[in-house]
Amino acid sequence: MQNPTRKRSVAILSCLTLAALGAAGCGSSDSSSDSGTSTSTPAATPASTTAAATIAVPDAVKSKGTIVVASDASYPPMEFVGEDGKTVVGMDPDLAQALGGKLGLEVEVKNATFDAIIPGLAAKKYDLGMSSFTDTKEREQTVDFVTYFTAGTSFYTKASGGTDVGGLADLCGKKVAVEKGTTQADDGNAQTKKCQAAGKPAVTLSTFPDQNGANLAITSGRAQIGMADSPVADYQVKQSNGQFKITGTPYGTAPYGIAIPKGSGLAEPILKALKALQADGSYGKILDQWGVKDGALTDPVINGATS
Repeated sequence: MQNPTRKRSVAILSCLTLAALGAAGCGSSDSSSDSGTSTSTPAATPASTTAAATIAVPDAVKSKGTIVVASDASYPPMEFVGEDGKTVVGMDPDLAQALGGKLGLEVEVKNATFDAIIPGLAAKKYDLGMSSFTDTKEREQTVDFVTYFTAGTSFYTKASGGTDVGGLADLCGKKVAVEKGTTQADDGNAQTKKCQAAGKPAVTLSTFPDQNGANLAITSGRAQIGMADSPVADYQVKQSNGQFKITGTPYGTAPYGIAIPKGSGLAEPILKALKALQADGSYGKILDQWGVKDGALTDPVINGATS
């Protein structure tokens, strides 16, 4: 699947290496609270930052002039905390800034705990959620999605003395670390039932508020296997200085969606803005910069869940 590569400054690589190992020194010490505003420059053509008057937005949003985007900044290269310790950077923040440009709106990206984002959207705390959300039928009951990317799930473990698995069926009796509220957490729980039904030991599933916590569980020996979206798992392995490796075969390719509060009137404008970024090449440039172009989606839709 995706195999992201990226050339960055030594300072940022050091920061990402710490993040991959679960250290918190490069990020917010409290990932459960909002922290940081993305001010990164999108990897896009000038056209992407030109307001498109033909894309109308709801008056309530237009009057604010700013859309607030929630993102769990512990998931590089999709979203993570930059070297200044507070700015949210990554593919999703860059795409959010470019979408704002097409809509003629400023964009503020806030760091928020993953499983608090959709409730925050429902409570009108945020305008959008861009945090590698898999668009699912269950989530569509609470929010609307505009699909914009595709990814599967990969397994990773310690490169030395780790535990190899081939797929979900091999997790029976294993200690597995995942981020709370993710599809990987759902898959781990579902696999436990399958293991028990087959008379095998259950999966010992540990969930953590952010991806860094899951990584630390593996490096410390509290867990044997980690599960994360394929571009994220690949990136963590590359930045771990040889401490992690991918094991098994990725599964479950599905679309990511930009989460939008139901009834906000933003779904259609966001879809139009995304298609405009695809048409002028900005979308492809952003994905290419972050090494995730294999996940490009050619036909974005509103609520395109496959399961």
